[in-house]
Amino acid sequence: MPDTSFLDWPFLEPAHRELRRLAAGFAERAARLVDHHDIDASCRRLVAALAEAGLLAHAVPAPHGGKQPRLDVRSLCLIRESLAYDSGLADFAFAMQGLGAGPITLFGSEEQKRAWLPPVAAGRAIMAFALSEPEAGSDVAALACTASPDGPVHVRIDGEKTWISNGGLADHYVLFCRTGEAPGARGLSAFVVEAGTPGLEIVERIPTIAPHPLAHLRFAACRVPLANRLGAGGEGFKIAMATLDVFRSTVGAAALGFARRALDEALARARTRRLFGATLGDLQLVQGHLADMVADVDAAGLMVYRAAWAKDQGAGRITREAALAKLVATEAAQRVIDRAGQIHGGLAVRSGAKIEELYREIRALRIYEGASEVQKVIIARSVLGEGLA
Repeated sequence: MPDTSFLDWPFLEPAHRELRRLAAGFAERAARLVDHHDIDASCRRLVAALAEAGLLAHAVPAPHGGKQPRLDVRSLCLIRESLAYDSGLADFAFAMQGLGAGPITLFGSEEQKRAWLPPVAAGRAIMAFALSEPEAGSDVAALACTASPDGPVHVRIDGEKTWISNGGLADHYVLFCRTGEAPGARGLSAFVVEAGTPGLEIVERIPTIAPHPLAHLRFAACRVPLANRLGAGGEGFKIAMATLDVFRSTVGAAALGFARRALDEALARARTRRLFGATLGDLQLVQGHLADMVADVDAAGLMVYRAAWAKDQGAGRITREAALAKLVATEAAQRVIDRAGQIHGGLAVRSGAKIEELYREIRALRIYEGASEVQKVIIARSVLGEGLA
């Protein structure tokens, strides 16, 4: 059983503790919904089940199918941590509903929210967040995909997107592209593009070491109603960054779930595996590994829930706190899982073993939604900016 002492931290409230129990109970069942030979069908089953369990109601606001008037980041983190502990794909399915719908939640008009958010909470629509391109990932200002006027009430979208989670599976894509109001980041806008829109092509599905639905997309004279634009023209960069400001902490929470599972697997192994006339847990070197793992897990948890708490308390932007949460938690989780592998020995590299699965799952979290190196730049610039002010 995972350690739940963190639920007593002052960052969390009684409602969060009850939500943790609900999410953990669902997570234990979620693994049975996953067929790694059919990832798309597995994701559809998971989204439907997450909705039935009431968890997707935390991914959108009320009154559009959600539980609360605005997103509660601590709830998002608790759900992702709980799901990741048992199933990386269940965490993925939940996370993409929130991230894909996030720009609509934060910047959509009431009409747009009424149209697109209730199906997300009900599990009837699958979302995608289409930001990265072949030559623009971390450098969002370098996006080349364009949206140009096409008559009085439409735009024409041309360009490519890649590494798009739920690509080929999603019903709606929140797409960021260049509209030219100003140079660089100030000339981007966000549009909702419906799957099946003529001119939207799934070029290829991208296989990864931890199987998730990702794809390379191409837009060729893809005609989209101007009414599908979120916010004003030129606000795309602001929309993307504000959305990541909310959801970046939750990436750290997923890493925390993987790390807690690795620690528990290592503890179980250390208590039962006998070597040189004692258990592994009796050996001081192993005890040292376990102590380092506990320290990493607690430090990561404190960073994640501090950032989430700050946002929930009404902070306008938590860019620095979210960057710290993601950086510390994902890097710590990689270390914890690696040490768990050492404690498991050869069993850690056996295909299908839980530690081997965790190795594959954690690697991408240190890259997507801003690689660790990008988080370091964000953190350093925030410190330098304060120091120079």
